Amino acid sequence: MQAPTSLGHVLFQFVVLLRDQVLRTLLFGATVLSVSPNDQISATEIVAHRGESADAPENTLAAFRLAWERKVPAIELDVHLTKDDRLIVCHDADTKRTTGTSMLIAKSTLAELRTLDAGRWKGARWAGEKLPTLEEALATIPDGARCFIEVKVGPEAVPALVKAVEGSGKCPEQLAVIAFNAKTIAESKQKMPQYEAYWLSGFRQDKATGAWSPGVDELIQQAKSINADGLDLSHQGPIDREFVQRVKAAKLKLFVWTVDDTVIARKFADLGVDGITTNRGAVLMQQLKVIP
Repeated sequence: MQAPTSLGHVLFQFVVLLRDQVLRTLLFGATVLSVSPNDQISATEIVAHRGESADAPENTLAAFRLAWERKVPAIELDVHLTKDDRLIVCHDADTKRTTGTSMLIAKSTLAELRTLDAGRWKGARWAGEKLPTLEEALATIPDGARCFIEVKVGPEAVPALVKAVEGSGKCPEQLAVIAFNAKTIAESKQKMPQYEAYWLSGFRQDKATGAWSPGVDELIQQAKSINADGLDLSHQGPIDREFVQRVKAAKLKLFVWTVDDTVIARKFADLGVDGITTNRGAVLMQQLKVIP
C-alpha cells in the first residue's frame, strides 16, 4: 500500500537531513542519531576512555588498536612525565595498579618503566603489553580519527608534549589536549594554539543545600581565562539543557566523562553535548546506533 503524499514528503525530508548529517561527520567523529523534541538531529562524538578499556588493558597499544578495529572514532589517554622528560601513557602517578610493580613515574626513567608488564592484570592474552610512549600511541591513530591527550601533571610537561605532537605527523583536527590543571591548558594553548584544548572538571554537591559547584558561569569564566576551546566535565553533576545552552552560547564545546550506561548516554546526546567518553566505546556506539 502506498503511503500518503504528505507522509512520503516528511520521510523524504528526513532522509535528506540524515544524508547531510552523515556527510558533515565523515571526516571526524561519529554521530549519535538522536531526534530531539524539536526534530533536530544531534551529533555526539564517542571517545574510548583509555582505549577500549572495558575489554583490553587500559592505556596500552592493544586498547587503542582495539578501539580503531571497532571503528570507534576517538580515544582518550593519560600521560605522565618521566624522570628523563619523556611522556609515558599511564593514568596513575604510580604504576602499581596496572603493572603489579610500584614505580613512581616522576622518579623513574623511561627505560625502567618499559620493563613493566601493563597487560597481564587484564588477562593472560594481554601479557607483555608495555606502558607506551605518547609517540607510540599517536602513531596508531588512523586517518579520520583523533586522540584526546590528558596531561596528568603540570605545565612542566608541555615541552615534551609539543615535541610529541608536532612530531606525530597528525593534523590539528586529530589531536586535543585535556587537563584538570588550568595552567597546563593555558600553556598548551600558548605553545600550540592550533590544537584544541579542553579544561577538565568534576562537581561537588553541598549535602545541606543540594547546590552544585562549580557553577556553569564559573566554569565558563575559567575556560575563557585560559583560552580553552571547551569544557570536559563529569557526567555526575548539574548538566541539563540550560547548562548546555549556556556553554554553547559562550562559544565553547562540551564533553562529558565517563558514561557507560546507555540511558545516561542517550540523555546527554539528546542534550546536545559534543562528545561522550566511555569505557565501552563500540558497545555504546552499537546501542546508540552510531554511524562510524
